[in-house]
Amino acid sequence: MDTSSPSVFVNGALMRRYVGQKVRTVIQVIGSDIGSVVGKSTDDLQIVVRGSSPTPPLTTYLEVIGIAESDNAIRAETWTNFGNSFGTHNYNELCKLANGEFKHLFI
Repeated sequence: MDTSSPSVFVNGALMRRYVGQKVRTVIQVIGSDIGSVVGKSTDDLQIVVRGSSPTPPLTTYLEVIGIAESDNAIRAETWTNFGNSFGTHNYNELCKLANGEFKHLFI
């Protein structure tokens, strides 16, 4: 595992803390266009992901790793299809843990 450039687990609300830094999140795809995907974060906020999207077809849920450009936009480096069902509540709780009391346990 490469730990030289770690990414922070974020939901939509946490992105504002990490503008300009590498983040990792899961979105539910709402729509896509050439060069961007619009999705809903695990805490129901809209996120725009820019960059070359993964080879179609896109699944309902995508994990995105990239640089947070603003509090609701990411420049994607890596896209991963996560399938058509996903535990958004559990991921949202993971984001809270990774940015709260147990932050020291996460890279």
